[in-house]
Amino acid sequence: MDAILNNLLILTIFFPLVASLIIFVMPDDAKNTIRRLAFLFSLVPLVLTLVMWFNYDRVDAGMQFQTILPWFPSIGSSFHIGLDGISLAMVLLTVILIPLAILVSFEVEDNVRTFMFLFLLMETAMLGLFASLDLIIFFIFWEFGLVPMYFLIKIWGGQDREYASFKFIIYTMAGSLGLLLAIQIMGVSMGTFDIPELMNTWVTLPSDGVLPNVGLPVDLVKTLAFWAFVIAFAIKVPIWPFHTWLPDAHTQAPTGGSMILAGVLLKLGAYGFIRLVIPLFPDQALTTAGILAILGMLSIVLGAYAAFGQWDFKRLVAYSSVNHMGFVVLGIAVMAYAYGMPGDVEGLNYSAIIATNGAVLQMFNHGVTAAGMFFLVGVIYSRTHTRDLKKYGGIWTVMPVYGMILLFTSMASLGLPGLNGFVGEFLVVRGAWPVFTVQLALSMLGLLMTGAYILKQIGETLHGPLKPEWAGLPRMTLREHLVIWPLMVLMLTLGVWPQWLLAVINDTVTKLFS
Repeated sequence: MDAILNNLLILTIFFPLVASLIIFVMPDDAKNTIRRLAFLFSLVPLVLTLVMWFNYDRVDAGMQFQTILPWFPSIGSSFHIGLDGISLAMVLLTVILIPLAILVSFEVEDNVRTFMFLFLLMETAMLGLFASLDLIIFFIFWEFGLVPMYFLIKIWGGQDREYASFKFIIYTMAGSLGLLLAIQIMGVSMGTFDIPELMNTWVTLPSDGVLPNVGLPVDLVKTLAFWAFVIAFAIKVPIWPFHTWLPDAHTQAPTGGSMILAGVLLKLGAYGFIRLVIPLFPDQALTTAGILAILGMLSIVLGAYAAFGQWDFKRLVAYSSVNHMGFVVLGIAVMAYAYGMPGDVEGLNYSAIIATNGAVLQMFNHGVTAAGMFFLVGVIYSRTHTRDLKKYGGIWTVMPVYGMILLFTSMASLGLPGLNGFVGEFLVVRGAWPVFTVQLALSMLGLLMTGAYILKQIGETLHGPLKPEWAGLPRMTLREHLVIWPLMVLMLTLGVWPQWLLAVINDTVTKLFS
């Protein structure tokens, strides 16, 4: 049974790759067949992930479904994959959002075959990264995921797609250069790139010693490698001030691309902090946790103020991602502080477990709500061909169901109690309060402005006098309902009963701090 489950993980990762190749050899004029086949193919990883979800051993709470295959033994690298509660939650988020984003993308008419090929290719990259337990494999999937998104923006994006796609690839590639160098020096010095093994060897190197096989001071190399990891992942989150690529990429990306960019790709950076930065560099993480908390606070506050200042609907939602991911960063800062603290400080680990749970849950929750918000922007844009909030008004009277859905999703994004956005942010706030009280108190300015920009987007879109040009707007189609309702169900169930997901996350987080 274990062998079957382990093979399920490999199949989950690489099935979209095989499916993309099948799509690629199909005739380009069979657009409807390609769309339907891509959607059906994307449901297979979802089914496989649900099988692993229901077979996940919460008592163990460690790495499960592991597979280790020889890959590059001469440098100590192997194809090592596995899932724990944190990575399983991220894989579940990915396989839920990909079919919905593909369903949204049925409206794409130009070069449908290549579009679906790139989408399925990107799914393999994201799933592989979340499951990677080898630094080289992690980096390959990390880089592999950039290419499909670059072309999705460049080919099917908006008017300024050339600039946005170039900025996206340059920013992320620049961070990757330092990450690659750090990974190389770690692997060469330790003789292995295996992440669980490095947890025992790299972490325990004496700070006043000399790095094996390299001859450089351990403390110097660890510090440089730590910052290389931090910058690469900070760009991806994105943390202020590394966020400037995000609004352009979101604004120009097609609707399905924006859903995945906000829903999953932003989580890769936060996942990198939790999976690699803090466990591999506990001492450095401890000394810089305060800085990370300040950057998280600035992301919350400045992201909210920037969102409030936008009149482009999609750009407003893009800046809201900086705001919401700031809470994730704040939770990660608490984890960094407690994880690197020697000994068991009374109450600190308890707060850190709560904050880390909140950070991971907020990653999932933001993925759901952000994907929903970008979809709803796409729905209104496809009918009005404008994203200027000043040109909207009174749309609720002609699209009442859309108005209800936008209000519901906006409240989930706001963090209304009873919906999913509240739970993750509450846990982060509760865990961060005893540790970073000042930074958290200042973050409340961002929470205030979150309500302001949410009310702005609702008021400008739905309320006020109806503009004559919007009197005949068609209502939402069945396909559009099929996209948004699963997300709304998740928003409600995670708000009312978050334990179904939080329990799995908590077991792994608690084990990390034990």
